[in-house]
Amino acid sequence: MPELPAPRRPPGELESEVLAALWAAGRPLTPQDVQQALGGGLARTTVATILGRLHEKGTVLRTRTGRAYAYTPAVQDTAGLAARRMRSELDREPDRSSVLARFVSDLSADDERLLRDLLGDTAPGTPDAPGSPRPEGSA
Repeated sequence: MPELPAPRRPPGELESEVLAALWAAGRPLTPQDVQQALGGGLARTTVATILGRLHEKGTVLRTRTGRAYAYTPAVQDTAGLAARRMRSELDREPDRSSVLARFVSDLSADDERLLRDLLGDTAPGTPDAPGSPRPEGSA
């Protein structure tokens, strides 16, 4: 019975693995270094291609080291990566106002409150607003 091909990886999985290796290293890595960090199961050319794509997206930075490049992450963690992706999506749309309005209108009450706090714009009359009365027993 012939061997079935391995199932395809979900989109972005290799990029995530490469970024995780860069974050864990804490220093610039060459494609060969990344390949070794990932266990050697991928071809060096595959790793180099993924690093090139991440560089094109602005997710990693590269510097020349001899004839090769060494790569460092441009984002420090998964939260930074998600923020970069959100910004990239926003930058693709010419009507930023509509995109932001629709995004905000779909936020949960907790996420809306968090966003207001981050922007320093807590709505008057909400329990978290400066000067608003607090429920009894709260600090």
